[in-house]
Amino acid sequence: MEILVITGMSGAGKSKALNQLEDLGYFAMDNLPPQLLPKFAEIALASNYVDKVCVVVDVRSGMFFQDFSESLAEMKKLNFNYKILFLDADEDVIINRYKELRRPHPLSKSIVSGYKKERELLKNIKARADYTIDTSNLADKDLREKLIEILGMENDGMLKVSLCSFGFKNGILLDGDMVFDVRFLPNPYYIEELRNLNGENEKTRDYVLSKDVTQKFLDKATDMLEFLIPNYAKEGKSILVIGIGCTGGFHRSVAIANELYNILSAKGYNVSVSHRDVNRN
Repeated sequence: MEILVITGMSGAGKSKALNQLEDLGYFAMDNLPPQLLPKFAEIALASNYVDKVCVVVDVRSGMFFQDFSESLAEMKKLNFNYKILFLDADEDVIINRYKELRRPHPLSKSIVSGYKKERELLKNIKARADYTIDTSNLADKDLREKLIEILGMENDGMLKVSLCSFGFKNGILLDGDMVFDVRFLPNPYYIEELRNLNGENEKTRDYVLSKDVTQKFLDKATDMLEFLIPNYAKEGKSILVIGIGCTGGFHRSVAIANELYNILSAKGYNVSVSHRDVNRN
């Protein structure tokens, strides 16, 4: 039986993820005290109709949350097959979400104080998570696609490579396993006719890819990824999120992410590409 333990920052979208997973066929349970996690898994395993379970465990449990790590250790001891999904978001995004909903933070009357306490409390849990999703810029449909991407990996057993362009000025890609900084490449922004044409436009793409330094980078990046991907897969990793960042996430990173997608796809890798900030400009 597959057990997905969902945790993370309050306001990062755990309830939305739970609802999406329930729609995808998971038996869903919200706000379970961590002490009950092993018992809940035992009951679900003994049933004849549940094969996929997702459960949210978070700081709403209050003083009981401190037993979360012990409960996970007990799950491991009992040989339950579980994965941890950690949902995260930027501080300003979470604060704005709380202000919109006008709800108090579970750890403090002050949203900022509660955020900082929770961030520290969850530091070790986040470090041991199997999957991390940053929902700062994700719409509901994007969150669903992210979840499907993660879960689909469990079905085919093949490591999936997720390429994502972004702009450093909008914040680093928090859920990236590795990040390529391509701000060293010539910037189309300073070419007047290209300034308003993003990296998916043929003229901008050709400008970025025509440079010798770009081709050398692509050769070296491809060579490194061809070494890393099978070794990550050998160690049991199921998704490799690769961020490609430039200043605004509009020109260079978009063109490079698309080109890496073309290269890796042609070599037979299971790869997808997305552009976090291309529509911000």
